[in-house]
Amino acid sequence: MIILRNISFGQYIPRDSFIHNLDPRIKIIICLTVIISLFLITNFWGYFILGVFIMIGIITSRVHPKFVLRGLRPILYIILFTLVIHLFMTEGEVIYRLGIFKITREGLIKGLFISCRLFLLILTTSLLTLATSPISLTDGIEKLLAVFKFIGIPAHEIAMMMTIALRFIPTLLEETEKIMKAQISRGADFESGNIVNRTKNLIPILIPLFINSFRRADELAIAMEAKCYRGGEGRTHYRQLKIKKADLLTLFLTIVITAMVSIMF
Repeated sequence: MIILRNISFGQYIPRDSFIHNLDPRIKIIICLTVIISLFLITNFWGYFILGVFIMIGIITSRVHPKFVLRGLRPILYIILFTLVIHLFMTEGEVIYRLGIFKITREGLIKGLFISCRLFLLILTTSLLTLATSPISLTDGIEKLLAVFKFIGIPAHEIAMMMTIALRFIPTLLEETEKIMKAQISRGADFESGNIVNRTKNLIPILIPLFINSFRRADELAIAMEAKCYRGGEGRTHYRQLKIKKADLLTLFLTIVITAMVSIMF
């Protein structure tokens, strides 16, 4: 049985660290800057330098690296599938034949390159959610989207929906694990058989999971109404975000590193 609680994406780990104390707006901008840089880099050395920079951020956050790496488990199959597709579907110099299939040098390089990109992408986004509380993330997204209010974009509502979605990822995964354990105790088997049988066996999980999701959504709506929540119009904030010198210095350092890596590699 797959232990779904090992998935760390969407969870928040409270720590008293430099990364945790950064302004959420700065952390979101840094995350977007690194992601853009990942799609501009065309050399493995660029990914290596950017990977070292991300690992320094993980160490500075005081979140155990093993916990951060657990966020990669859900996409391991996607990374392997991407690697295999590029291995056999990219034309070029053949280095190995397997029946009608052939592995090319160009396919191997491209597959490893895309896999590294996905690896660093998930690592960056996981660090953002692990080191930023849902409330701070909501405030940061709302402040960044506030510049689009003049064209009618509801910044607060969008930020609230995004944060609730992130917050409920670990909750739904935990409920899925509980349902799986309950079904296994009743004799259900989710690991044997072909892919068709495994898919059919997931139906007893999906139905109660959807029911619990709608129930939680209804409870959340009632709780928000009980607290007189009426959206972002005229709403004030208890926590006021203030950008400090350390925030600006970190942002400047990130922009310089990502720009140099993107241009040089």
